[in-house]
Amino acid sequence: MTERYAAYSNLKLDEPAERVLRITFSNPDSFNSVDGETHSQITEIWRDIDKDPGINAVIVTGEGKAFSAGGDFKLIEEIANDYNTLMRVWKEAKDLVYNIINCNKPIVSAINGPAAGAGLVVGLLADISVAGKAARIVDGHPRLGVAAGDVAAIIWPLLCGMAKAKYHLLTGKPLTGEEAERIGLVSLCVDDAELQETALGIATDLASGSQSAIRWTKYALNNWLRSAGPIFDTSTALEMLGFMGPDVREGLASLVEKRDPKFDPDCPV
Repeated sequence: MTERYAAYSNLKLDEPAERVLRITFSNPDSFNSVDGETHSQITEIWRDIDKDPGINAVIVTGEGKAFSAGGDFKLIEEIANDYNTLMRVWKEAKDLVYNIINCNKPIVSAINGPAAGAGLVVGLLADISVAGKAARIVDGHPRLGVAAGDVAAIIWPLLCGMAKAKYHLLTGKPLTGEEAERIGLVSLCVDDAELQETALGIATDLASGSQSAIRWTKYALNNWLRSAGPIFDTSTALEMLGFMGPDVREGLASLVEKRDPKFDPDCPV
C-alpha cells in the first residue's frame, strides 16, 4: 500500500484486484470490535480514498466470523465517563457518515457474521451491500440504553421503510442476511461461501466502468441522504445525551455480565 494509508494501522488494507481497495476490520478475537483508535481511522480513511487517483472502488469486510461487533466495552465506558471522549466520538460519528456519503468512489460491503455499531454504519451506507446468510445485523443502541444514533435514522427508513425501521430500531431485534435482503435493508444476500467472491466481482465491475457516470450517479443518489442531514444530526446528538444518563451504565454492565438489563421504568423525558 502507498504512504497515503500508512496511518491506518488498525485496519487491514490490500488490493485484491486492479484499482480495488479492500478494508478489513481485523480484530477477530473480539469479533472485530472497534476501539477508539480504530473508530478514528475508519472515520478518516474515506477522505484519503476520495483523493486517491489509483483507486476506483472499495470493499469493506471483516476478518474471521464477524463483520464488526461495534464499539468495544472500553470505548463505551470512556464515552460514558469522559466528556472529552464523548465530544470526540460525537464528531467522529458525524464525520464517518458524511465522509462515506461524500466519498466519490463506490463502496461495496461484504457483511459476514455479526454487524453492529460503527461497522454497521459502513455496511449499510455502502453503495452496494452484500450479506452472507450467516450475517446477523442488529442496531444495539436501545439494548445499551442510548438512542439509535450512528446511521440508523438517516438510512434505515429509506432502505426498508418506516414500519420495519421502527420495529428493529426500537426493539433491537436482529436480522439474518436473508431477512435483511427480504425487507430491502441490504442489496443482496448470498451463500457465505460466495460472499467475498461476489463482493469482489461487483467491485471489479465498478472499478472498470465509466468512472464519471458511476461517481456522478452516486453523488446524485446520495442527495437523498444529504437532505436527511438534520434527522441524522438530531439522532447522534440524542445518542450522546444518552451516554450522560444512567441507562447506559446499566446497559453496559448487563453486557459485561451477560444478563438482561434492568432499566428504570420511570423516565423524565
